[in-house]
Amino acid sequence: MHTGPVGRRGELTKPGSVGHGAGVATMIYKICASELWRQAEQAGLLRAAGVDARDGFIHFSTAAQLAETAARHFAGATDQVLVAVDVAWLGPALKWEPSRGGDLFPHLYGPLALAAVKWAVPLRLGPDGRHVFPELEP
Repeated sequence: MHTGPVGRRGELTKPGSVGHGAGVATMIYKICASELWRQAEQAGLLRAAGVDARDGFIHFSTAAQLAETAARHFAGATDQVLVAVDVAWLGPALKWEPSRGGDLFPHLYGPLALAAVKWAVPLRLGPDGRHVFPELEP
């Protein structure tokens, strides 16, 4: 999906040409409804919706934060997609801000260009009702 990231004015930027904010994660993750992801694929952008639109940014989690995010905000939710996003493609619109327990969480202030997406897969529930994650990159 990496075909070139889109900057604030739609210009292409080079991967790795921006800082990583907190400098820890190179990949961040978004859980969203399958229908929202289908709309994003058609538009070429994932725009803030629901709680993201209310808060003014798109919420993401690191690999270490993802299971708790899923349990707190998506417990039992079906028809979800897990989207892996390469931090190097996001530019200054990505901010690392304190949230749960003071941990820094990645927040994207603007739409997500699909060029930054490494992969997207259906997020299934296991027999215990918890989401089952694929192997995640830090």
